[in-house]
Amino acid sequence: MNFAKITQAAHYVPENVVSNDDLSKIMDTNNEWIYSRTGIKNRHISTGENTSDLATKVVKQLIENSGVDPELIDFIIVATVTPDSMMPSTAARVQAQVGATNAFAYDLTAACSGFVFALSTAEKLISSGAYQRGIVIGAEVFSKVIDWSDRSTAVLFGDGAAGVLLDNSGSQPLIIAEKMQTDGKRGGSLLSSYADIQTPFASVSYEGSNLSMEGRAIFDFAVRDVPKNIQATLEKSDLAAEEIDYYLLHQANSRILDKMAKKLGVTRNKFLQNMQEYGNTSAASIPILLSESVKNGIFSLDGQTKVVLTGFGGGLTWGTAIINL
Repeated sequence: MNFAKITQAAHYVPENVVSNDDLSKIMDTNNEWIYSRTGIKNRHISTGENTSDLATKVVKQLIENSGVDPELIDFIIVATVTPDSMMPSTAARVQAQVGATNAFAYDLTAACSGFVFALSTAEKLISSGAYQRGIVIGAEVFSKVIDWSDRSTAVLFGDGAAGVLLDNSGSQPLIIAEKMQTDGKRGGSLLSSYADIQTPFASVSYEGSNLSMEGRAIFDFAVRDVPKNIQATLEKSDLAAEEIDYYLLHQANSRILDKMAKKLGVTRNKFLQNMQEYGNTSAASIPILLSESVKNGIFSLDGQTKVVLTGFGGGLTWGTAIINL
């Protein structure tokens, strides 16, 4: 049996840091208003780097740190809802930039759940025995789809990328249990990047090229549906909530994490958090948190740590993977 294993993690964010005070100079807001409601203090905002640029820098770190020949990479999956273009995919651009000439590459669109969905896919590819090595990246330049006059959304998001290198060297299953969900009927509560139809045969314009969000609906969805998903995944794994070493959840709002911990009956200290420095980076938020945790020595990649990864967001999508990290 071939078991997938995460052998490397890396992250990259733009150098430009925008604080809450900086935002107060361009919109009607202030640090206290933002921080008290979200837990966010800063975010990194691109001044020219596109999504593939951020993702490429992550992949180059993974290759350098592992010493793997790029030609031995079998696949690259980039989870993003802010691609450079629809064709070629962001993943194809990354594949070209790093010289992974034998890798197939594609983008996966599941918003803030994207990294968890993509990791689940990659684990199946390797466990099948057909592939030996792959890379999963979450990457977003959300600043390019934000309406910077809308303080209800502009204060929340940041840009960044992070990811992992997987191979077939695992001695145990990487994913202990998982549960992925989608509810397209509620997708209208979080929208972005509609494309108008303009042809010789029709002209249809849509509202929604910039991101729009029904904040209360999304908050209620997160604190109501997502804990049920985590609990159902725990039951599938035969693990109790307190047996999990760390919970790495999508970094949307610190108040959401507070409520999650309370509903699951888990000490808040197990819910790691870094949105105060990065904001909501959508598909990049979980892998940035994972990479930072490894870099800071909170846990290692030796297979001895049980971690819950949970994403939730546009689609609506949400999903949990309990992994041996």
